[in-house]
Amino acid sequence: MAENENNPTAPGAPTAPAAPDAPAAPAAAAAPAPEGQRPQRQQRDQRGPRGGRGGGGGRGRKPSEVGENAFENGEEIVEKVVFINRSSKVVKGGRRFKFSALVVVGDKKGRVGVALGKAAEVADAIRRGGELARAKMVSVSLKGVTLPHEVYSTYGGAKILLRPASPGTGIIAGKTVRSVLESAGVKDVLTKSLGSKNAANVVKATLNALLSLRTREQIYQSRGLTIKKSEPKPAEPKPQVAAAI
Repeated sequence: MAENENNPTAPGAPTAPAAPDAPAAPAAAAAPAPEGQRPQRQQRDQRGPRGGRGGGGGRGRKPSEVGENAFENGEEIVEKVVFINRSSKVVKGGRRFKFSALVVVGDKKGRVGVALGKAAEVADAIRRGGELARAKMVSVSLKGVTLPHEVYSTYGGAKILLRPASPGTGIIAGKTVRSVLESAGVKDVLTKSLGSKNAANVVKATLNALLSLRTREQIYQSRGLTIKKSEPKPAEPKPQVAAAI
C-alpha cells in the first residue's frame, strides 16, 4: 500500500485531481481562399474609387489643373495636366488598362507646347506627355501680356474666339483654354468657346489661334514696308489771360 502511494503510476494508486480547464486556444486563422479565387476583402481593396479595377477612377477624368515648375536651359517651364483618359482592352486573362495624359507646357514668355502622353501608369503618361510637349514648343506673337488682335480658330468641332483686353482684365476663359494661355504668358484676354468641349480639340484650337497671331511689325515686314515713327509735336504755348483789374 505504501508503494502504491509513493508510485503514482502503480496500479491502484489514487488519481490526482484534474487540472482546471485551460483557456481555449485562439481561433485559427481563416482558411485561405481556394486557388483562383480572391478573398472578398482583397477584391474590394483592389477596386478603384468608382468601381473600376486598378485604381484608375472613372473613364475620362478631368483633374484640376496641376502646375509643376521645372527649369530647362536656365528657363522656368510650367507644366499643366489638362486631361487624363483611361482605356481598357479585354484579353483572355481579364482587362488591361492604359492611360493617356494631355499636357501643356510653356515658359510664360511666348513659347508653348502641347502633347499627349500614353503609358500603362498615370505618372508615366504625364511624364511622357511633358517630354513630348517640351520637344514641340513653338513661339507665338504677343503684344505685351495680351493679344495683338482678335482671332478666331477651329479644330474639329471646337471653335475658339480670342480677343485682346485692357490691362487688369485677367484671363476670362475656361480651365482648358486658360491652361494654354497662362503657359504662353497671356494675362489679359477675353475668350469664348463656341463648339465642342472635347479637351484635346479645344487645346489644339487655342494653340492654332495663338499661332495665327501677327504683330504690326511682322505684317509690315511681310509686305516690304517700314514703319514710320511719328515725331511728337511741340507743345503749343498756352495763351496768357490778363488778370482782371
